[in-house]
Amino acid sequence: MVVGSDISRYPNTPRPTCRGYLHKRTQSAILKGWRKRWFVLKHNGYLHYYKHKKDEGKSRPLEVTKLEGAEIGIDTSLGKPFVFKCIPPSGNRIFYFCATSNQEMKRWLEAMDKAVHP
Repeated sequence: MVVGSDISRYPNTPRPTCRGYLHKRTQSAILKGWRKRWFVLKHNGYLHYYKHKKDEGKSRPLEVTKLEGAEIGIDTSLGKPFVFKCIPPSGNRIFYFCATSNQEMKRWLEAMDKAVHP
């Protein structure tokens, strides 16, 4: 069993295709708004996210979502720049993400598109 992401001890472990901070829209009954989270898109097409960058490899992700077959794209309905959405194939939830720049948004959309269409 491989725990964490220690590339030096496990050189054959593929590096994630994309990682970084994004703001994720929270739509729970109690909390509404945007929360900064650390996202890791793995080679197997699963998107993991953590509360902080330091949590990756040390604690379980807050959520893991399979992107294969998901719908992704830019979203302008929220009136915020650099927002994109992801609707996983289960369809029971829509993720809204906000990047810090257009370049960062495009980087994530390209990586997610590869995971959606392996």
